Amino acid sequence: MQQERIEQDGIGGGRGAVTRFAPAAAVALNDLEAVAWRRVDADLLDLAARVIAGIQAMPALARPAACGASPWQGREVAGWPSFSDLRESWKGALAFAEQFTLDVSAIDDGLREGLSAALGPQTAEFAQAIYVADVVARARFVLDRLFGPSAAIPGIETQALKADASIWNGIEEIIRVIPGLQALDPVTTELVRLRGARAHHCRVCQSVRSRSAMVAGANDDTFAAVDFYKESDLPEAIKAALAFTDAFIWTPGRITDEEIAALRAHYTPAQQVELVLDIARNASNKFAVAMAADGANVTEGYEIYDVKPDGSIEYGLSAP
Repeated sequence: MQQERIEQDGIGGGRGAVTRFAPAAAVALNDLEAVAWRRVDADLLDLAARVIAGIQAMPALARPAACGASPWQGREVAGWPSFSDLRESWKGALAFAEQFTLDVSAIDDGLREGLSAALGPQTAEFAQAIYVADVVARARFVLDRLFGPSAAIPGIETQALKADASIWNGIEEIIRVIPGLQALDPVTTELVRLRGARAHHCRVCQSVRSRSAMVAGANDDTFAAVDFYKESDLPEAIKAALAFTDAFIWTPGRITDEEIAALRAHYTPAQQVELVLDIARNASNKFAVAMAADGANVTEGYEIYDVKPDGSIEYGLSAP
């Protein structure tokens, strides 16, 4: 573990860690950020990112230099409702962004209608951009907590995605490539996913269970333990991963040194990277929940699924 810590300290920051241990995911994350800045109004996304960052006590999603200077630099963005130079039509979008980062399950029809009234046909893509400003920004910050600050800030050019790619294309790419990481065991991966599903109240995510986790020894009692994991008999390593998942979801800017140390004590640098990326990938359900598009495929019990290494998902499987 001492050698792993030396390796972790000299790895080149959070972005360097992803590039080293998850190179395909590193490209996908960079591309996703790039398309978000290209596809929606950069000044609106910038303000939303800064509002989210203020709420979560973390740095905002980095605005690329190609987008020009920020009109919000140096301003107290928590006071955005009183900005005299703010477009009236943007207020519904910013109210949506605030609730998205605080507790996505509390987004109601009123907030969705406010977003739609503000942005019209760009409604869905802006909501996807808010996933980037919220969740990807969390992942960047948390990875820097684990591996040190990152120096590079991406531009607006994409590497793997086409020039006309949509934000959803970018989200689909991270959904596809992250399951190819295999450093974590399938039980930990599934319990982390379920914990996030519970937190975001995603109906479809709560209605499925991983066959790979079952093959590895998980059962209904194991799955149920995510709701009271601190008092459960789950292994200490899984408890550390679930505590870190909670911190990522609820208080990313306030993750403690003790939570960082606990994760490092149980997981290698490659596993830490995978865990953060898993949480971020799973949190793509925030878009579905926000848009009321998270309906489950079953009304009773749960459906068994599995994720292939290429990221494709099979549903309707039988228990092992």
